[in-house]
Amino acid sequence: MAIVELNNVVKTYPLGKTEVHAVKGISFHIEKGDFISIAGPSGSGKSTILNLIGCIDTPTSGQVLIGGTDTATLNDREITSLRHQVIGFIFQSFNLIPVLNVYENIEFPLLIGKNSMSKKEKDDWIRYLIDEVDLSQWTLHKPNELSGGQRQRVAIARALVTKPDIVLADEPTANLDSATGETIISLMKKMNTELSTTFIFSTHDMMIVRIADHVIKLKDGLITQDSRGELKGDPA
Repeated sequence: MAIVELNNVVKTYPLGKTEVHAVKGISFHIEKGDFISIAGPSGSGKSTILNLIGCIDTPTSGQVLIGGTDTATLNDREITSLRHQVIGFIFQSFNLIPVLNVYENIEFPLLIGKNSMSKKEKDDWIRYLIDEVDLSQWTLHKPNELSGGQRQRVAIARALVTKPDIVLADEPTANLDSATGETIISLMKKMNTELSTTFIFSTHDMMIVRIADHVIKLKDGLITQDSRGELKGDPA
């Protein structure tokens, strides 16, 4: 069974007296363990799709299914639980908490939701993630003491700390130089392989497109290509 499924999804937004048709009746599915790139230029609908999968937004029509469950059937409490337990988020702006250090930023999602880990299990898991993202020497440092690449590493570990089935990454390399971006993507691919976490990217970065197992190409809210493997040509 697909871990994510979109069936004839439409999303429109009001803009004054008119409507913006961000997504125009698209359908696709994502399997567990996929490393998928949703590629296309600005305004193609990439971020809208991530917001729909992440239950930050709801479709105007059509279905968004997560683990076989139609998200439209869930109440606010169930949506919050789904976002916390099943989905992790990585943002291009990092969204770290300035007053917390690396360890505390990664720990934070475990403090605001239910988890069954003991104190020792939680500490071991956080320190394992810190080691995996190569920040062991920076555990007590705060975000303003870190480089952009290091902040994004913290964001990756934080997204994984609840052991989600799905991680959504919205333009995760946009604020990084190309060398740092390549390191970050390689790290996410490593975590994808080791933990079988499904990674879903919105991007126009060809580096991410080339490494993806599954590529969906968008233009003007429509899918122009849905393929397994490398996308041929320029996503723009």
